[in-house]
Amino acid sequence: MEIRLVKATDADLLSAYHLKNAEHFRKWEPKHEADYYSAGQLKKRLSSFIVAQNEDRAAYFVAIDNGKVLAHCSLTNIIYGPLKGCHIGYGVAKSFEGTGLMTKVCQHAINYAFSKLALNRLMAAYMPFNSRSETLLKKLGFTQEGLARKYLQINGSWEDHVLTSLINPENA
Repeated sequence: MEIRLVKATDADLLSAYHLKNAEHFRKWEPKHEADYYSAGQLKKRLSSFIVAQNEDRAAYFVAIDNGKVLAHCSLTNIIYGPLKGCHIGYGVAKSFEGTGLMTKVCQHAINYAFSKLALNRLMAAYMPFNSRSETLLKKLGFTQEGLARKYLQINGSWEDHVLTSLINPENA
């Protein structure tokens, strides 16, 4: 298995991963157009994402094994200056839940954020009933900071989210 930054040529792999896990991801994601995860639409979005990656404004990691994406982790909304922080998001194929894979992929992204990007603060949010995310973030060292009411629109409904953060240990 390899954990690496996404490439422009990964559209077909990502499309297969998201389409296979569409039902699994639906309860955690915003509503999307029917073709949002088609290879064609992913190619369009990947090209702009690769530009952002090359400019250290985002990073999108994938875990790939035998030509299949098993999990993903993204660093987005990267802000430099006095904040030096970003949001972290993640997902794992239904068949790999509970295997420890998500911890490995997220830890890889965290190491990248703190060492390569020299960020100070990573922020993650999860819905209060998402016990898997709560457990994952605690295991990774994230600290709960509060509850944001109606924080994100997920699958058509405004959902409360628990806000968490992880501070670069070099700055703690």
